[in-house]
Amino acid sequence: QVILSRQYGSEGRFTFTSHTPGEHQICLHSNSTRMALFAGGKLRVHLDIQVGEHTNNYPEIAAKDKLTELQLRARQLLDQVEQIQKEQNYQRYREERFRMTSESTNQRVLWWSIAQTVILILTGIWQMRHLKSFFEAKKLV
Repeated sequence: QVILSRQYGSEGRFTFTSHTPGEHQICLHSNSTRMALFAGGKLRVHLDIQVGEHTNNYPEIAAKDKLTELQLRARQLLDQVEQIQKEQNYQRYREERFRMTSESTNQRVLWWSIAQTVILILTGIWQMRHLKSFFEAKKLV
């Protein structure tokens, strides 16, 4: 699903804020020919990706909303607390998934060991019966 698609000339700059969490991919495509790149043309790409509360330009927010230094610092702290809460929720989700995977693996190992034990017991019973019939055939018992 393409969320943002833009075309630029030789230079371009944009800011994008994702409103959905998760994995995002960045795809870049140059419309210049390959021959221009091999003939000495240069293609320079600079990506500056900021995540979380670091994306906010607090001096700009303070000027726009006419905030005092104390109000601005309070907003920064609230943003940091929100980011920490999101990280904790993500870690809880990962812990839950890891626990489910561990329990599933543990259950499979248990059933595999039970199957091996049953096969070992059945093989032992078969060997004892076979040896008993062998010794009876040879009239040793």
